[in-house]
Amino acid sequence: MGHLLEIRNIETYYGPVMAIRGVSMDVPEGQIVSLLGANGAGKTTVLKTISGAMDPQKGTVTYAGDEIQSRDPDWVARQGIAHVPEGREVFPFLNVDENLRMGAFSRRDGEIAADVEMVYAYFPVLKDLHKSQAVNLSGGQQQMLAIGRALMLRPKLMLLDEPSLGLSPRLVHEIGEIIQRLNKEQGVTMLLVEQNAKMALDVGDYGYVMEVGRIVMEDTCERLSEATDIQEFYLGMKDEGVRGRRRWKQRKTWR
Repeated sequence: MGHLLEIRNIETYYGPVMAIRGVSMDVPEGQIVSLLGANGAGKTTVLKTISGAMDPQKGTVTYAGDEIQSRDPDWVARQGIAHVPEGREVFPFLNVDENLRMGAFSRRDGEIAADVEMVYAYFPVLKDLHKSQAVNLSGGQQQMLAIGRALMLRPKLMLLDEPSLGLSPRLVHEIGEIIQRLNKEQGVTMLLVEQNAKMALDVGDYGYVMEVGRIVMEDTCERLSEATDIQEFYLGMKDEGVRGRRRWKQRKTWR
């Protein structure tokens, strides 16, 4: 199985500040890869560098065999990469149906109506609300709409930035299940960025952990969820002890 996406030694800056420092990672075709890290670790910057919203100063982003770093975001989207940004950027005053159709802006085929129905099959609550303005939806419904809109691109790769943010545990579980179904049933490869380690490790096949702009750990999600330092740092198995400490306490399980 080949890698749909390969990132090699990317460095990306916000002004003078280096946000990611030589990050390399692989996303195999057909898999869900989770990227974990605390707030400010640089996870969003990785997604923005892939989607073309930010240009790396160094390094390469290779998608389906071609280098795509520093290309225009619209061009990247047309290659089949759908970015679902943090904050569910839906069009607030368009209704659900119109939002979904906006997701197919670059398509010229006759299957758009069928794909709207496919989205409604995954998110029945959106079908019930299809004439409602997005601004009137709950946070969870807006998240579903953002994922549904990205699906309208018929993506090969979906970049999901913090889909669980601000949602109830029940909704987090529901979104996680839908991500897995889309992966298996629609064949969408996923790169999932999360602070919610439990959700990310439950859903993902392989995981990377970022801290202060670097990858500090990687392994299968199954093994990561058993790693002591992940349990302590992310899953809250043990009290931090030192106030505000963000560093890893043990280096034994690092690779």
